[in-house]
Amino acid sequence: MTAEKESEEKRPASAPETVPAKDTIALPPEEREEAPDLPMSDEDENVEGNMSLIRHLEELRQRIIRSLIAVAIGSAISYYYIEEIMGLITLPTGKLYYLQPAEAFFTYLKIAFFAGFLLALPVIFYEAWKFVLPALTIKERTVIGILVPSSVLLFFTGLAFAFFLALPAAIKFFVGFSTENLQPMFTLHQYFDFVISFILPFGVVFELPLIIIVFAKLGFIGSEFLRNKQRLVIFLAFVIGAVVSPTPDIFNQSMIAVPLILLYEISYLTVRFVMRK
Repeated sequence: MTAEKESEEKRPASAPETVPAKDTIALPPEEREEAPDLPMSDEDENVEGNMSLIRHLEELRQRIIRSLIAVAIGSAISYYYIEEIMGLITLPTGKLYYLQPAEAFFTYLKIAFFAGFLLALPVIFYEAWKFVLPALTIKERTVIGILVPSSVLLFFTGLAFAFFLALPAAIKFFVGFSTENLQPMFTLHQYFDFVISFILPFGVVFELPLIIIVFAKLGFIGSEFLRNKQRLVIFLAFVIGAVVSPTPDIFNQSMIAVPLILLYEISYLTVRFVMRK
């Protein structure tokens, strides 16, 4: 017994079992939720990064599909009421003509698509808003939540102003050039293109107060700056009117420039007396 005990004492102790360091343990991504204190390996970070990108792309695809469905539904509704829409569009001119057999059909499709897009515009803005919402802070969500509805409202206000006030005046002005030997005859396709190119700039121009107020709120501009730039704005308003108007005459330029100047003055008064900047 003594010899065996001495041989056991002389025998070298076995090396302790090697335990993997805590920072080198690599768990599958689905198990990391149960062990959040463990650092992620590079492979897991790449996997989760790719999964996150795929999820974002999938969400973007779904929201684009919803927007296109909304446009399709709006276009279908607009085509169902195409006669009523055509009666509204032709109010400033009365009777229209088409010169090619398929011109009326394809122009009807364009009108239905454009009207459907306008009907679906709130849905499109909503889907865009929901897509970027997770990346925004609470303050940014509040600001964007006010800006998006305001921009849509101003855009439609500009379109309504152009269609019900500016467009009839423009048509009356152009028809005034007719004589006994020179009679106007508007074709459906050309008239619709003229209407679209005439009213869309007004929708964009009516966004000016919102843009100015946002810049003033951010502290980039103030009422003093706006007051000093009034003459320059008057000049640029007529330049913009000449660029975006469908015809180069002074009447169409004025129909765009005058509202632009008035909107600028309203923005100036708002920044000076309401925001007090």
